[in-house]
Amino acid sequence: MTPKKDSSATTGMSLERVVEQLEALWPSAGAEEWDSPGLVVGDPRARITSIHLVVDAVEATVNEALEQGADLIIAHHPLLLRGVTTVSEATYKGHLIAKLIRGGCALFSAHTNADVVPTGTSAYLADALGLVDHTALVPGVTPGHGLGRVGTLAQPMSLYELAVALGEILPHTAVGPLVAGDPAREITRVSLCAGAGDSLLSHPEVTRSDVYITSDLRHHPASEAIEQAALTGGPALINISHFGAEWLWLDRAAEELRERLGIDVVVGDLTTDPWTFQVQRVET
Repeated sequence: MTPKKDSSATTGMSLERVVEQLEALWPSAGAEEWDSPGLVVGDPRARITSIHLVVDAVEATVNEALEQGADLIIAHHPLLLRGVTTVSEATYKGHLIAKLIRGGCALFSAHTNADVVPTGTSAYLADALGLVDHTALVPGVTPGHGLGRVGTLAQPMSLYELAVALGEILPHTAVGPLVAGDPAREITRVSLCAGAGDSLLSHPEVTRSDVYITSDLRHHPASEAIEQAALTGGPALINISHFGAEWLWLDRAAEELRERLGIDVVVGDLTTDPWTFQVQRVET
């Protein structure tokens, strides 16, 4: 993806002011209880003139941001999601934090609070699939907010055709869409959750769908869902790359940030999916 430069970005604004705007765009009150979004590294008084937007803050994306002169990295996944007892540079998290501080680059995360907004990760995936009149799968307290999305395809298609379409929409990763179901099954109603969504497999809106699309499906929950669907009806399943599903959203997030902040925003184009290749057995 080619970085987009905003010629109007000259003096920027303070990190404190940027964080206020990020809070307005992705309210932290919308985050799940277990989540840890927000500012991780940075001096609130620092001036921000360039933002680098990524799914994961890892060595490669931090290096990319520093090389491009970013003052702030906004990562979807929190670097410090779970508690740590040390930021020793012998640990990769401590190493990255030290590198960011030395490089004068702040780090902010917008995670489940960015998933649940009407322009969030699942909504973008639903839009990319062309779902009509899609709404939150699990409605939130605020109208229009909530986890996942559910809607209908503009035109029915087979499960196989939908899986192929997903493969063309998503960025290339080592493992493409994995499907459980009859390839010829006609699909009209689609439920989805960008990111890990196996906790919603038994949700009524999911079980009423023709297919459920999410990431990180494990053997037992997927097997049980398919067996139950065969007995009483339920959706086919499509498991997609966690990184890929959420990377799609970065372009929309970048547009919203440019509009709000008037600051240069670059979408990182590095793949941070942890899987690098797949071996398939060839029958002879």
